[in-house]
Amino acid sequence: MLPLRSNFILFNMEHYIVSARKYRPMDFHSVVGQQALTATLKNAITTNHLAHAYLFCGPRGVGKTTCARIFAKTINCSERTPEGEACNTCPSCCGFNEQRSFNIHELDAASNNSVDDIRSLVEQVRIPPQIGKYSVYIIDEVHMLSAAAFNAFLKTLEEPPAHAIFVLATTEKHKIIPTILSRCQIYDFNRIKVTDMVTYLQYIASQEHIDAPAEALNVIAQKADGAMRDALSIFDQMVSFCGNRITYQAVIENLNVLDYDYYFKMVDAFLQNNVTAALLLFNDIINSGFEAQHFVSGLASHMRDLLVSRDAVTLPLLEVGAAIVEQYSAQAQHCPVPFIYRALAIANQCDLAYRTAKNKRLLVELMLIELCQITGTELHKPDDSKRIAPVNNQLDGTLSTDKSGVPPPAPQATVKPQVDNGTPPQAVPLVAPPRGVSIQITPTASVSEKQAAVPVPATDTPAAPKREQPFDQSQLLGAWQAYADQIKEQPHLYNTLCNFPPQLVANNVCQVKLANHNQMNEFMPRRQSIEQWLADTLENDAVTLEIILDTSLGKEMAFAPEEKLALMMKKNPGLKRFNDTFGLELEF
Repeated sequence: MLPLRSNFILFNMEHYIVSARKYRPMDFHSVVGQQALTATLKNAITTNHLAHAYLFCGPRGVGKTTCARIFAKTINCSERTPEGEACNTCPSCCGFNEQRSFNIHELDAASNNSVDDIRSLVEQVRIPPQIGKYSVYIIDEVHMLSAAAFNAFLKTLEEPPAHAIFVLATTEKHKIIPTILSRCQIYDFNRIKVTDMVTYLQYIASQEHIDAPAEALNVIAQKADGAMRDALSIFDQMVSFCGNRITYQAVIENLNVLDYDYYFKMVDAFLQNNVTAALLLFNDIINSGFEAQHFVSGLASHMRDLLVSRDAVTLPLLEVGAAIVEQYSAQAQHCPVPFIYRALAIANQCDLAYRTAKNKRLLVELMLIELCQITGTELHKPDDSKRIAPVNNQLDGTLSTDKSGVPPPAPQATVKPQVDNGTPPQAVPLVAPPRGVSIQITPTASVSEKQAAVPVPATDTPAAPKREQPFDQSQLLGAWQAYADQIKEQPHLYNTLCNFPPQLVANNVCQVKLANHNQMNEFMPRRQSIEQWLADTLENDAVTLEIILDTSLGKEMAFAPEEKLALMMKKNPGLKRFNDTFGLELEF
């Protein structure tokens, strides 16, 4: 019997490194999307105009810490290139690339934010560098330092030794005390453009032998929201999901992104006045797991992209792939400009009202219905504002529109005119004037056949007399409170009406002073209904409301969550210290 023998096979498994670390820039030239800042730093190194403290601030993942490391390596390089880049061959550069340099010290202020940590750093600053000319201290997330730590760091930051250079990095510049800011050169990093991220992702895909179309990489770049590190993380995630071939459909499914095709089909339904198709398409979007507000904001962005696609001058503002640009250009030519303007306003208003709506789905469906009616009721009917009224035996119509130039959709009604020629009355369609449109009609003695196209025929019914019942301040307040009692289920508007009553001024004008813009946004949509209520209750059709914004009224009153927090901190300083110590943020 042969003895059993175990055969051990050694697998050469390469350690996996994420793309954000593997392709981290090693010189200024490879930094993505920050050309102005890198050029400034290179010029400062070349001309030997180095400050003793720098502050790199900006959003996450845009290259603040990376540029700090490259800057630290370059100033200690003994054989810099003519372009001001590090050589990567001298002992200092080799030590940095192999992560064994003693000239560069990194401190994470998020976990080392006490006074003792800063005192230890101050003691270390006194030691000169072993190799090179400078000792560089990179303090990341510096806004996390406590107030006492900031104060302990002030003197050293203002007058450090000649060999010490500090590079501070933060995402929240407003949390750093002014005495620190005044001692640093401040560099503001920008969000990286979508085109720059797509170009860099294409380079990485070619290095890793991954087939990735530009449309798929464009979705990844838009999802990253200007952060290159986030884009690389999403890219690695898609490689794990798709393998060596990334497709556009796989990206939108994995990242839960609404496809462009949804918005293109939705706009086609709007242009065709197809309410059924729009509602069914919205139901399909909801069933796919997408949030309704995400769809509304995406629809507003889509309408904006259609607007910029109409003109070749604004076409560069469209941050999408080349194939998608052609679709935008084709659909934009079928969309009238007034339709796009009106659709943008409706979608934006729905987005603003979404948070406070009780039936959110109904709110979005009403928006879709209104969008489907734009081209049917406004753009395809004759322009009444340019119609010339006849002089003799016809109606004299005067039409005034609002500032946008596009009147809102008008409901249909039916009236029965009374004609003296003995013919029986017939129903004639009447187009009711929308809000912001006033129509003045002068009746005549007879109606001819030429007047059949006029929307409102002449009638013998006299106009209702205008009510002009006088009223005083007490009657006005009574009518105002009666209206407020009807809307108690809307606490914000109810409190506004109760706390800011109107004042009667000359000529039946009721002046209402509001304290902030939040109250204005809640009050203005109800202004017309309130005026009508006051006119009916006071029996005076001349009642008008004059709205005035007076911010001095709300100095001691809090309405929004952030205003309430600010007022609480003012009355209780301990709450402000508690908030600053733990870096709390308001959620509402």
